[in-house]
Amino acid sequence: MGKTKKTYSVEFKLAAVEMYFNEDMGYKRVAAELGIHFTMVKRWVKHYEKEGLKGLEEKRGRSRGNGRQRKNPSLNEELVRLKAENEYLKKLLALRRG
Repeated sequence: MGKTKKTYSVEFKLAAVEMYFNEDMGYKRVAAELGIHFTMVKRWVKHYEKEGLKGLEEKRGRSRGNGRQRKNPSLNEELVRLKAENEYLKKLLALRRG
């Protein structure tokens, strides 16, 4: 099984970013103060610079909308598909029986 990743609040991330900018602390020093890995601070700063506060919001588990759009088939389309599937399965069963 994979590891469960810890999720930090936007307020916590913002505090880290503010420490980096306002207190002239480096990534590693901010990370040591907060007890996290410095790459997280670096990532949060990058996201904050690119998107502002919105960049610090949690994005895991959300669809980005780049995938295929699912179309809801009409009842007739669904009926045709199911009938074809049924015929296919009948032929497969007949072939297996010999």
